Amino acid sequence: MGSNEFRDAFDYPSTEQLKTEYDREKYKKRYRRVLRSTIYILIVVSAVAVLVATLLMPVLQIYGTSMTPTLNEGDIVISVKNSDFKPGELMVFYVGNKVLVKRYIAGPGQWVDIDEDGNVFVDGKPLEEPYIVNKALGDCNIELPYQVPENKIFCMGDHRETSIDSRNTAVGCVSDEQLVGKIVFRVWPIKEFGTIK
Repeated sequence: MGSNEFRDAFDYPSTEQLKTEYDREKYKKRYRRVLRSTIYILIVVSAVAVLVATLLMPVLQIYGTSMTPTLNEGDIVISVKNSDFKPGELMVFYVGNKVLVKRYIAGPGQWVDIDEDGNVFVDGKPLEEPYIVNKALGDCNIELPYQVPENKIFCMGDHRETSIDSRNTAVGCVSDEQLVGKIVFRVWPIKEFGTIK
């Protein structure tokens, strides 16, 4: 049997076929490697996003009407972990197992007074509240004028007639341990996307 007959009997692949097969195997390995690293990256990014959303910037959906017209039921907002508040800022805090959103009115040691018409005074000065549509004394069972205790914050909802807040002992003043953060941004509805004042 000659050498050509021997080669034909076993039908070896040509150099071109070997190169094509080699390139295909190389491509499969590279594809698997890229796919694996993409999956790892997606898992890491998702884990970081979850950590940021829960630890640094909690995302919340608004329920109820105690903050209308500033925030409406169904709005989705982003809060920033913070306990350094200024008067007028929106704060998120726990009361029992509920998360509430109210507006910072007064800090530790300040005196809060509210008249029958719902006008609010802090340390004897009328509070400018452009975010309020209807003023009301609301559900108030504390003795006025009221001095905010040390390490506490006095807060009220913008819908004064319906909001249960620091005017009522059921909620009371907010301590640092209860604080989640301040609301800074609305992401839903889209037409109101942006910072919250």
